[in-house]
Parts: sequence; structure tokens; C-alpha cells
Amino acid sequence: MVDLRPMVRVGAPTERRNPHSTDLDLMSTRDVLTVINDADRRVPAAVAAVLDEIAVTVDLAVTALRGGHRVHYFGAGTSGRLGVIDAAELAPTFNSPRGWFCAHLAGGPDAMWQAVEDAEDDLAGGAGEAAGCVTAGDLVVGLAASGRTPYVLGALAAARQRGASTVLLCANPEVRAAAEVDVVIGVDTGPEVVTGSTRMKAGTAQKLVLNTFSTAVMVRLGRVYSNLMIDMVATNAKLRGRMISILIEATGCSEEVSRRALHEADGDLKTALVSLLSGVEVDAARAALARTAHHVRGAIALLAS
Repeated sequence: MVDLRPMVRVGAPTERRNPHSTDLDLMSTRDVLTVINDADRRVPAAVAAVLDEIAVTVDLAVTALRGGHRVHYFGAGTSGRLGVIDAAELAPTFNSPRGWFCAHLAGGPDAMWQAVEDAEDDLAGGAGEAAGCVTAGDLVVGLAASGRTPYVLGALAAARQRGASTVLLCANPEVRAAAEVDVVIGVDTGPEVVTGSTRMKAGTAQKLVLNTFSTAVMVRLGRVYSNLMIDMVATNAKLRGRMISILIEATGCSEEVSRRALHEADGDLKTALVSLLSGVEVDAARAALARTAHHVRGAIALLAS
């Protein structure tokens, strides 16, 4: 296994003291909130500075998923929990197939609800978990605020040995991993208001990056038309109503026409959308979608040719 310990200098930025919060315990409640809020303002700009790296990661994920492979998140603590949340939210929002995004949390499912602090130090555990589920062609994203969590580094090393693409997402721009991972997304969030509490700015940055990354992947895979969700699962009345609203917004058709189209398409929003936009029967719309990897714009262009 590749030794990843030299990747990081001693003393990650997330563990340094923040000079703006040294008197935090002496401040009024309002001042405490102000200090925290001022620090949080730094996060979006820090994420903006790594958009190129995120873009490369999006393209790696799209390639993996189009090739029948998977995206894995490996993380511990707050970072790992954010990976679990992101993976869980993709199915109801984009109807992503089961297994496209797989989240692995140090300490197992119980660590989602209660801290299992020593699990993050299990280098062999991360390596073993990755070796048991990662295959060549997959994308593995390691989530570690400091950039040096042993469980995550072990998983990345094992994944690389198995032929997967690897990415390290951290809040440590000083991390050095050029030879060990394909992409480093090092978000410069700086020292935390409460020293070492990476559930704060570092966690916020990771949430923003994961939202940006996975949403862009879904867009590139044709699961969004314009800025509308067209692959959601209508599991309740609210979502069924949203489907009708999307058809109305996207086509300009009346509610009655939209409801009828969705009914004729057996509840398949994409088929109903292509049918209405192209003026074809649902069977033709369905066939066009099948020939264009279920991309709405591709199906419309095919029917227009």
C-alpha cells in the first residue's frame, strides 16, 4: 500500500488558532454570533477558488457513471456524515439509480448518530473497506477536513491500487498529494472560530462542495432540464403536484393538458415533457429518450431531425 502519511505537514490549518476569536468566552452572545458569521462569510469565496478542481472531479464522476461504475465517498466524523447526507439526497431529487453514489463512514452506520472518534485512525479499516467494494473505473472521493485522516487515506490508497480515480476533498490547501491522488480539492477556510472544530467552516465548505459537485454531475447526466428537476421520484402528493408544475413551467401548457400528458406517460415526467415539447405521442417520446440515454434535449433534437 502506498504510504500517504507524508502528504500533509504537521499542523493543518484547521487546527490553528483563530486570532479573531481568542476572547470568544468573554464576548456577549451577539458578539459571539457576529464572530461566527464573519468567519462563515469566508467560505463561499474559498469554494469559488477551487471550482477548477471541482470541475475535473465532476468530469471524472460523469465518466465513471456513464461507464457503469460508481462514485464512493469515504469520510469520518462530520466529513463522513456530510458524504452520507449527499448520497442519500440524490435519489429523491434526481432519481439516481441505487448504487451510483455510495457513502462509507468510519465506524459504520452507528457513527452517523454518535461519535466514534477512534474509527478515523483506522488506516487498515479504510483500506479494507475500499478493497472490498471499489473496482477499476470507479471514482473515490475522500472527505477529510485536515486532509490527513488515516481511515480516508487508507481508502484512497487501496482505491488507487484497484484502478479507481481518486480525489481528496479537505480544508487544507497545504496538503501535498500529487503522486497519491488524481485531484486535491483543498478549500482554504483557515482556522476555526473554536480551534479544531471542523464541523464549522470546514464542514460548511465540504457541504457546499458536495452540493456543487453532485448537482453538476446530475446536470451533466441529463437529470435536469433547464433548471427544473425532471428525474425526481413522486413519492408523495407534494412531489406529484410539483411534476405538474414542472410540465406547466417547461412547456407553457395548461394544467389539464399537463396532467393528461403525465397520465398517458404512466407518470414518467421526462416522457411527458418530450411528448409535449415535440408534439409526438408518448410512445415516440419514450423511444427517443431510450435512444439518447434519457436526455430530454437529445430526444427533442432527435425527433426534430
